[in-house]
Amino acid sequence: MGIISWIILGLIAGVIAKILLPGKDPGGLIGTTIIGIVGAFLGGWISARWLDHPINKSFFDGPTWLAAIGGALVLLIIYRLLFGNSRSRR
Repeated sequence: MGIISWIILGLIAGVIAKILLPGKDPGGLIGTTIIGIVGAFLGGWISARWLDHPINKSFFDGPTWLAAIGGALVLLIIYRLLFGNSRSRR
């Protein structure tokens, strides 16, 4: 996959993760994309390292999408544990 594919995958995975884990998070579109891209790499690493299922580098591969969304969810959970809901503290 090229860099554009990773950005699109990250954006969509980040949006899906935010839908699955609702709440007010700062960042907007760019923050969602970054969470999704880093989540895709994290999910792929977790899948290959501990689940013994290396991720295919195809854009339309189901396990690649599941790993990306799972990784983005993990990042959102870690973010919220570390920083909480920053908008509710005002």
